[in-house]
Amino acid sequence: MSPDELGRKLTDDAIARPPDAAGAESLLYGLEREREALGAVNLRAEDEAVEYGDRLNSMKSERIDLTQAIAKLRDGIDELNAEGRERLVAAFDVINANFKSLFEALFGGGQAELKLVESDDPLEAGLEIYACPPGKRLSVMSLMSGGEQALTAAALIFAVFLANPAPVCVLDEVDAPLDDANVDRFCRMLHEMRSRTDTRFIVITHNPVTMSRMDRLYGVTMPERGMSQLVSVDLKQAEGMVAA
Repeated sequence: MSPDELGRKLTDDAIARPPDAAGAESLLYGLEREREALGAVNLRAEDEAVEYGDRLNSMKSERIDLTQAIAKLRDGIDELNAEGRERLVAAFDVINANFKSLFEALFGGGQAELKLVESDDPLEAGLEIYACPPGKRLSVMSLMSGGEQALTAAALIFAVFLANPAPVCVLDEVDAPLDDANVDRFCRMLHEMRSRTDTRFIVITHNPVTMSRMDRLYGVTMPERGMSQLVSVDLKQAEGMVAA
């Protein structure tokens, strides 16, 4: 109850005087309770009201600034996503074209392609590899044999490197599941990649055919337990020495 309301109530109650002392005492008790309920008088109430009003206005201004910042951030994200989609689709088309040609070269025919699946948004889509070696039906990569999967994966790796070459590429026993004929195809493709890019290829292998097609061999031996020794052989230099 505000002070004005209390004053009006007291005036009204004073006009409507109770008819007896008991009623007056009851009225007095009730008025005292209401006065106590008001609590102590806050002498800084007006100043605090001004302070809280200023704080409220400041928070409203900050809210407007924050809303505008969020809108700008969302616009920036939308622009980045749009640019990302364009660049992704462009890179995907280049890599897909490289993949098709490299697959045909590695397998001596057939066809293969990359497809974006599970979403119409390229940024959220997954990638599925479809391949069809000569004489077989088009299927997903998971249904191919180990050797076919290895060659297909090599074609995809090389397709990416043709689109965006890196300084170094490490191939760890990629030729392990391949027979001699496919190892020869793999080595020929590796030689072509060397001529088309500036990438240095480091091939980890135990296959003698692959070793014979490299420029330099590095062998690691263990003469003693816990001790490794590196042996390097320049094959071109060795061939020259043999020829001499």
